[in-house]
Amino acid sequence: MYATVLLLYMVLMVLAGIYFSKRKVRNDTDFLVAGRSLPFFVLTGTLLATFVGSGSVIGGASFVFQNGPGAAVFFFAGTPLGAMAMYLFLAKRIRESEATTIPELIERRYGRHARTVASIIILLAYIGIVSYQFIGGGYALHLAFDIPAWQGTLISAVIITILATLGGLVSVAYTDFISALIIFVSMAIGVPLVLSQLGGLSAMYTALPTEQQSWTGGLSLWQAIGFFLPLFLLLLGDQNLFQRFAAATDGRTAKRSAMGFLVSGVISITMIVILVCSARVMFPDINPDTAMLVMAEQGLPGLLGAFLLSSVVALILTTGNSYLLSASANLTQDIVGGLFGAKIPENKRLGFNRISVAGLGVGAYVLGAFFPSVLAIQMYSYGMYGAAITPALLAALLWKRATAWGGLAGMLTGCIVTLIWEIALGKPLGWNSVLVAMPLATLMLVVVSLLSPSSNQRAEASQ
Repeated sequence: MYATVLLLYMVLMVLAGIYFSKRKVRNDTDFLVAGRSLPFFVLTGTLLATFVGSGSVIGGASFVFQNGPGAAVFFFAGTPLGAMAMYLFLAKRIRESEATTIPELIERRYGRHARTVASIIILLAYIGIVSYQFIGGGYALHLAFDIPAWQGTLISAVIITILATLGGLVSVAYTDFISALIIFVSMAIGVPLVLSQLGGLSAMYTALPTEQQSWTGGLSLWQAIGFFLPLFLLLLGDQNLFQRFAAATDGRTAKRSAMGFLVSGVISITMIVILVCSARVMFPDINPDTAMLVMAEQGLPGLLGAFLLSSVVALILTTGNSYLLSASANLTQDIVGGLFGAKIPENKRLGFNRISVAGLGVGAYVLGAFFPSVLAIQMYSYGMYGAAITPALLAALLWKRATAWGGLAGMLTGCIVTLIWEIALGKPLGWNSVLVAMPLATLMLVVVSLLSPSSNQRAEASQ
């Protein structure tokens, strides 16, 4: 039954992608920002689905399985705090900017060279994020169909790439909304059922290993903060969310959807943590990456478990679609169009975007071979983005004194320090790179901005 429901779900997603590609996608604006037409409920659903993808149900579940519910507060707190910041300060500004990508917005403040650097950094981060969606989907297909995990990963990569190639953000947004609704309802029904098997919430908690009942789950405070910062910083400056806010019907809808994302995100994260901790008690010897998937298949009754497993897979697939789509926008608009100055005829832009999606999908599949786990890829990708892009973006939106040289220096520092810390040094002290890269990037941005003339000062000097 699990395999049948999952197969039907995947077929329906592909058919939806074909439908939207033929009925709703007429140009590159439809493809990249859904024609700026998404209403409140659809926008809230796609925001939620984007952050309840493999990062939460595979990487996040692995973290909770190994470290417990107290440490989960550090890991997941970035989502509600970032969503609150979006609601209060950023969502409306992003929609009213009329920009399509983060580098496009960065260029307006820091210049053409900064746009190029931002585009390359985002590609490095987003290909990693797409890669672990492929792997997460592979785990799920392995459990459902009893095929080797590598075959499941390959199948996931093909489906994700095809869906992103066909319908763009229109198909992703509406299938996200449906998947988010189904997983939300499945978890809401499943949590009480699982807790009743374990004797209630307090009984489940006391059955966890003693170390997992502490606030940090055996991690040092700095290690715990190192898991909090990547997700928080990614969310604050995430181009994927940026594109969704840019796709809203207006600024007010964007801001309301940020609040909808905040509320639904907190509830969803709480249910994920409860289900994963329950899996730790019921199935202590499983691969931590598969905690949510095993709970869906073995911990919940029949059809409910099948729906939860199917919606988890669907969210993984649509999150992969989203980041592939976003990376494609960087490649076509910011690198090909911005860096190389290539003029793509309007009637060929849609086709060019689709070709770039396919090429980036191949790159993401290859990258997955170089990391030991979904959580490892997740921390690299989030850390790269959070250190190199988010400080420069927030300064562009909120700090008038930030200069072109300051923004460029901050982005380069964040990128270089992340690569050195993660790859060359192998994560000294067990710290995620963001603990070092983000403060250094912010410091460089501020110092260089204060030491270099602003645009207003240059204008006054030229008069």
